[in-house]
Order: sequence, then structure tokens, then C-alpha cells
Amino acid sequence: MELLGLKGPADGDWARVRALQYGQLHKTVLIRTVAHALAAAVTVSVFVSKVPVWLFGLWLVAAVAATWNSVRIDRSLADIDRRAMTKHEFRRQALGVAGSALVWAAAMILFPPYGGQAEHFALWTLVAMLIASSASILSSAPMGTVVFIALTGSTASTSFVLSGDYGFAAVTLAFITLAISGTLDSARTYLSARIAEAGVAEKDEVVSLLLREFQENEADWLWQVDPNRRVRSASPRFAFALGKDPAAAEGLPFIQLIAGDSWDSGQFHPSIYDLAERLKRRESFSNLLVQVIVGTGRRWWELSGTPMLDENGSFIGYRGVGSDVTEQRESDEKIAYLARYDTLTGLPNRLMLTEALGEAMRFADQWRSRCAFLMIDLDRFKSVNDSLGHQVGDRLLAQVSQRLKSVISENEQCGRLGGDEFAIVISDASNEGAVSRVAEAVIEALSQPYDVDNHKLYIGASVGSALCPKDGNTVEMLMRNADLALYRAKDEGGGIHCRYEPSLHANAEERRKLELALRNAIGKQELRLHYQPVVDAKNGTLVSFEALLRWQSKDHGFVSPGKFIPLAEDTRLIVPIGEWVLYEACREAVRWPGEIKVGVNVSGEQLLEPGFSTNVVRALVDSGLPPYRLEVEVTESIFLRDARTARQTLEEIMALGCSVALDDFGTGYSSLGYLRALRFSTIKVDRTFVQGAAQGSVESLAIIRAVVAMADSLGMTTTAEGAETAEEVALIKNLGCTKIQGYYFGRPMEADEALKLIGRKGRVAAA
Repeated sequence: MELLGLKGPADGDWARVRALQYGQLHKTVLIRTVAHALAAAVTVSVFVSKVPVWLFGLWLVAAVAATWNSVRIDRSLADIDRRAMTKHEFRRQALGVAGSALVWAAAMILFPPYGGQAEHFALWTLVAMLIASSASILSSAPMGTVVFIALTGSTASTSFVLSGDYGFAAVTLAFITLAISGTLDSARTYLSARIAEAGVAEKDEVVSLLLREFQENEADWLWQVDPNRRVRSASPRFAFALGKDPAAAEGLPFIQLIAGDSWDSGQFHPSIYDLAERLKRRESFSNLLVQVIVGTGRRWWELSGTPMLDENGSFIGYRGVGSDVTEQRESDEKIAYLARYDTLTGLPNRLMLTEALGEAMRFADQWRSRCAFLMIDLDRFKSVNDSLGHQVGDRLLAQVSQRLKSVISENEQCGRLGGDEFAIVISDASNEGAVSRVAEAVIEALSQPYDVDNHKLYIGASVGSALCPKDGNTVEMLMRNADLALYRAKDEGGGIHCRYEPSLHANAEERRKLELALRNAIGKQELRLHYQPVVDAKNGTLVSFEALLRWQSKDHGFVSPGKFIPLAEDTRLIVPIGEWVLYEACREAVRWPGEIKVGVNVSGEQLLEPGFSTNVVRALVDSGLPPYRLEVEVTESIFLRDARTARQTLEEIMALGCSVALDDFGTGYSSLGYLRALRFSTIKVDRTFVQGAAQGSVESLAIIRAVVAMADSLGMTTTAEGAETAEEVALIKNLGCTKIQGYYFGRPMEADEALKLIGRKGRVAAA
């Protein structure tokens, strides 16, 4: 059924299969027309005197019409092999053949009664000849042929039955059965051949396309050498890749052509040695990467080659293909470089340092020696980034990397972990003091002044180290322990080298637990505010309280502010904690008489947080505290990160009516520019200057006098911190400070105690 077209093929396209069957049908039109014309002529000669003229004339007209219609239909299918055949065209062609078959079937029924048995057999002979020719010529289109054979043959058999020739009727049926079977077999063979031809043509088209792409791709070429490895039949493209004319390359040794200047010295690239060995061993190779030196310079080629043999099996040379992959190779090398090196400094990155440390640890384990890992963090680098910008910071890091390279030997490898963190792997640290010498050399080199964009910059370095196998037997453990040692070096002020100690791990674990507890401190109501009084230096009258944060943890007991405040700032927990302090201080200050202020310390993380001034407004509104009774205390360090944002936020707070105090003036990064840009209400003199002045320090006395004089000229008040004795109080008064704060007048106290202190009239007595 699929072959006849009455059913679609299971694994093909019906229209495409029919197009293959009927594609050559139009070429047989002339032969079939001549055959039908001769058969009609013979029929006329046999029956012209026996059959009535009118009947014969009608038959001839029908025969001509049927033949003409069939020819017209077949010629319309001349282009069917270039398109898909429709089912309408398929049915029309079958009906056209059926029309011709009906003409001859009518002759087999109508003409024999007018003649004898001989005329009957003669007519059947003509029809049998047409059946045989159809089965032979039209087997490619089996549906039409089967229709013709079935109609004419069955009618012929019927005519023999009517004339009483039953045996011949049976023979006729056998004949048409064989004809139909032969037609189907021929059709199957023809169609299989056409499908195979179509497949081959499609493959030829694909191969041609690939060859065209190969020929059009100027980066590829063919190469061939003889048994002596000399170039033969040099293609123009291969010669172009060599930078020579094809004639000049012909007959020269292949290795000499690609070795360039190194041919004379014999010092080839290892890849050329590899290629030469493969050619010598006469083995096939594929995608062999070779560095060559040709007319265009040093290039990378990818070569594939296969030995050639003659009909006797003798080796006659090599033939292969090649392509220039220099750009791809350079791109791969660049990607590999970026994956293992820091783009800013050119030093190995964390990945490469990790691999180097792993290799050093394996070496130490094999030879029972020691290796070391040093982590380096730059001191005060963040202030450079914040004040001068990241471009200056990047140039500074580049200079740092050059200094690191200058202090290490072949036994060490330095790299950048990220940010301002660097590291050094010491492959052999067996010598006593090797780690300390490297660490001290690093600190000394990195602490020297830098000149960057006309800026004289001073930074330092802190170093933490860990030894293998003493301090860890895995890469991760050694790096972690070196990081803990570095953290300790930073805690101790920086600029020093610390070795790892087991206690550091315990400290880190304690810090982790402390951070976890601090995150839940507000929810568990473990935080408290204590208030330290600030008095007028002239008469001792209470003027304000400074709100100081305290933490009584249920798990850790009382935790010193010097311990948990830095932790809160490192983890940014200071933002929610600071917001709670602001709200709580304002709520408590409302209970005090109208002239007493409350001072709240604000960290840089809070001040630079978007919407901080909105939080101040909300705290004042919710508590009902007048703005003039809130004093925000900040340190100079806030201006080093983002001076513009800090200044804008402080101006917004001042616009509300709040006052701003500059705390710890003179201990950090003092700059008169801050005082000129912002109208601080108070400058607070750090306790270290007060205690130094009390001990007779000339420098401390000079600093306090300068601060007081400057504040007076700018219309600001001064608060001296840390007054603990009557002598210190007297000294502060003599130096001209406006206000005094310290244990002499009161330690930080609970809110209720502060309220009782306010209730006392007059001066605040010495504590």
C-alpha cells in the first residue's frame, strides 16, 4: 500500500516518495503515445470491415482523447522531482491512465462479437503487448500501471468467458497477476534506487559544502612530505602560511621550514621535537600543537597527519592538514593567566597561592621539612582609599606588589588574596628564624613612604604566619590559622608579626559566640544605657549626660564596651544597636529638667547609613524631646570614608536644632578643615591629654591650650574628659576648658541614679 501510494511510508514523506516515483514519467510520453497509436492502427486494420463505422469512429475518438489527456497529465509532472507531489496530482494521473484502460477494455467487449476467434485473440495480443509495455516502462509509477493492467486484463478475461474460452480466460488472469506482481517488484527496485541516489546526492552536497568551507577558510591548508620529510606539492595556502612562494618551499625539509632561525642552532621548541619524532616513527597524529617560526613571526600551528602507503604497502610520505591557531592560543593563555594571576598587581591570585601552598606542604611531608604561610594586611590602606579614591589606592597596591617581589627569594612566592590582603608561601621554612626574617623584611619594606600622584603616603603592614605541619596539615587549616594570627597582629595595633598559637583559635571561637549573642542582645533586653555627668567647669553645675552603652549578657556575663563595640562595628550590628541607643537616650532624657542635654555617640557606620537623619527625627518625635537637648557625638574618622555624605548628614541634624560634638579630637586624623566646614558645638579633649598634662607633659599642655584657644575663636565650647582628681580638675579650669567630664564628678550610672543626681540642687559634689 505504501508502494502504490495508498498509504504514507512509516519513515518517510509521502509527497517526497511520490516525487521520486513520478519524476521520470514525462520522459516516456512519446514512447507510450507511439505504442498506443500502433496498437490502434492494427486494431483498425483487423476490425475495419467487420465493426460498424459509427461504433469504430466513436472508439477512435475516445482513444485519441484518452491518450491526449494522459499525455497532458504526465507532462504536467515534468518538474515533480524539484517539488512535492500533491494527492490531487496523484489521483489525476491514476484517473488519466484509467481512461486509456477503459478505451481498450471497451474494445475487448464490443469488437469480438463482430469477428471470429482469430480477431478476438489478435485484439487480446495487442492489449497484452500494451500491458507488458506498461509494466516495463511505467513501473516507476505502479499505481497507474496496476490500474491499467487490472482494468484491461479483467475485461479481457471476461470477454473470453463470454465467448466460451474458459481456459484462455484463466490464462489471462494468471498473466495479469504476474504482470501486476512484476510491476510491484520493479517499482520497489526503482524506488529503492532513487532513494539511494537521493541520499548519495545529499551526502555529496554536504561534502561539497564542507570542502567549500575548507577552501574558503584561509586559516587552513593541506601539507605533504616525501619519505625524506621534504615538502612536496606545496599548496598556495600552505606556502602563504610559511611566508614563501610555493616553488621556494618545494623540496625543503619540513622541520627546517617551520623551525626558522633555530634550525641553524638546533635549539628547537619542544613541540617541534615532538613533531619530528612522530614523523620519524611514521605514526599518525591529530591536532598536534606546534610552535613555529615562519615569515610572519612566531606562530602556533595545529597539525594533523597520516602516513601514505603505495599499492605495495611501502611508505611514500605524509599528508595532513594544518591551521594557524595563534589567536586562539593567545586567548587561551590570557584566560589561563587571568584565572591564576591578579590583573591589578600581576601577582599570583588566591587560586595559584593555594596550589603553591599545597605543593609546598606535599614537599614538606615528603622530605620531613617545614613550610610556612604568611598573610599580610596593609595598615591604614582603607583611609587612603576613602580619602583619595580607589584609583590612587590601586596605584598604591601596584607599588606594594613591587616591594613584595623585591624582598622575596626563590624559596618564597608572594601573591594577592584580594583587597589589601597579600600572602607569601615559604617552600622551605626549616631554618630557624626564616619566617621572622621574611615577615620583618616585608613590614620594613611596606612601611616606607610611597609617592603616588604627587601624594606622600604612609601605610604599614601586619603579618600573621602559620607553620606546616605544626600549625596545620591541610591548606585550609594553615590559611585559617595564619589569618587568626594576622587578626591578632591587627588587634595589637598593627605593624607587627604574630605567629599562630592554639589559643588564637579559642579566641576566634569565643568571638564567634560573642557575635551570635550580640545579635540577640536587643531582643533579649540585655543592653542598658548608663549616663555619665558633664559639668560646667566654672561652677560645677550639671549641664548634660553622655549616654554610654553597657551589655550584661546572660551567657557571657558583663562584656566590656571595648570588646563588643569594635565587634559590633565589624559586623555592622552597630547600626541597629545605635538606633536603639538613640531612641532609648531620647526617651530617658525627657524625664530630665529642660536645660540638661543628653549626648549620644554615633559611629561612622550609622552616620553613613541612608536615612540616619530621619531616624533622629523619629526618635525626637516619638520621645517628645526638644532637638536642642540632643547632642550627637562623632569622631574625626567618619570624614575619612565619605566626607561629603558625613557632612551632609551632620548639616541635616544641625538644621533640626541638634548640636554636634567632635569627640576624641587630636587622637586620630585631626584636620582643621573639619572645623572650618562644620560648626561643631563642642570639641572634646581626650583623656590622654588631660592625664598627660596632669603629669607635666609639655606636649599635652600645649595641645590643650591650642584646642581651647581655637574653640574660643570659633565660638565652640570644650569638654575635657577623664578628670579623676581634684588636681586634674583645677588644671583643667586653669587651662580654660568650658566643661569637665570624669570619675571625679561621677561614674556612668543607671538611669534612675542619674535622675536622683539631677534632683540635687546646685553644684555636683565630687564622687
